Amino acid sequence: MALPPPRASGSTRVVWRPVHRDSDVTPALRIASEWSWRFIVVVAGIALLAYGLSKVSEVLIPVLIAALVAALLGPMVTFAHGRGVPRPVAATVVLLGAIAAVAALITLVGQQVADGFAQLSDQAVEGVAEVERWLADGPLELSNQAVSGYVAQAQDALVANRSTIVSGALGFAVTAGHVVAGFFIALFTAFFFLLDGRRIWSWCLHLLPQAAQEPVDAGARASWLTLIHYMRATIVVALVDGIGVAIGAAILQVPLALPLGVVVFLGAFVPIVGALLAGTVAVLVAFVAHGPVTALLMLGVVILVQQIEGHVLQPFLMGHAVAVHPLAVILAVAAGATLVGVVGALFAVPLVAMANTLVSTIASDGDAPEEVREIERSDAPLAPDKPAPTPVSGEDGSGRDGGAQHGSDRGDGAAAEEGKR
Repeated sequence: MALPPPRASGSTRVVWRPVHRDSDVTPALRIASEWSWRFIVVVAGIALLAYGLSKVSEVLIPVLIAALVAALLGPMVTFAHGRGVPRPVAATVVLLGAIAAVAALITLVGQQVADGFAQLSDQAVEGVAEVERWLADGPLELSNQAVSGYVAQAQDALVANRSTIVSGALGFAVTAGHVVAGFFIALFTAFFFLLDGRRIWSWCLHLLPQAAQEPVDAGARASWLTLIHYMRATIVVALVDGIGVAIGAAILQVPLALPLGVVVFLGAFVPIVGALLAGTVAVLVAFVAHGPVTALLMLGVVILVQQIEGHVLQPFLMGHAVAVHPLAVILAVAAGATLVGVVGALFAVPLVAMANTLVSTIASDGDAPEEVREIERSDAPLAPDKPAPTPVSGEDGSGRDGGAQHGSDRGDGAAAEEGKR
């Protein structure tokens, strides 16, 4: 920083003003400072957005679940509508059919659990006695008094924490009420996504500046195709995992084989770690029912199923369209579970896959990745249609909605014709 020379003699006042020289700041420091404040603004915006979303999580989570359901069932609705079935009828039948299938599965599993619970409880008592004998006669060589002391301490701990257990049960009841409310929110949201998904997206797209609509539209449609492909592959992988564990449990005569398969099926929706963690339930049941040898065999079945998933099913079904590096999957699942819990672990990978496709498409001026274009070509009758074109300015609200609806119908017909060709 330099100071200007004083005024000439005879002047009544001398003012000293500092002179800033950009040359005093190195280019590297200037660039770093510019990136730093922009990064701080972006992080602050993301944090503010996350805080706002956390306040409406009871609505946001059902909406996200509805999006997954729409991605899974939407191609079937579009397929039926392209063959002459009215879209409201197609959406209603497909959604009710999915609900009926889930209800039948829950009923079957409930009957299996009710029938096998008495036997499993008796085996659990025998398993606890066997563990006590192993602690006394095994490598630890604990005395009977020590084992009895540990059991007494566990019982005392349960008695001392009765209030905590009761409050936890009450909290579970409140959570169950939220789950029921969230179920109906997700149900109705999924129905309207299936019925008017293109009109909803068209309305959202029109909120953006005209110049941004085309690339964002291309990126969003490519991301939606990625989500559709991801949900299909995940369903197949989860079915194989669940059936494999159920068959292994049945061969080893482990009780509750079908419910254990359903637990693994649900756990497989969290990639890499979900099915493995759910498989530990089967190992524990095998240990309680038949001892450590059967438990080790059950563990081998779970590991074998995981190897088939990781080295055969995932690469073949997922392909490059939703390929996310295993390290990114683990980090995304861990971050989601840490921030939001089980829900975060469930949505982490599909959100990362969609974000990857969205950014890649927008960065390439609206050109979707080649892998996504291959999905769009192969699934032409099932692919989501483009939203209706932007209405001419000056139209009223009814004309805008009507144009969107007619555009949707034309898009369905075009998709059907392309599928026939």
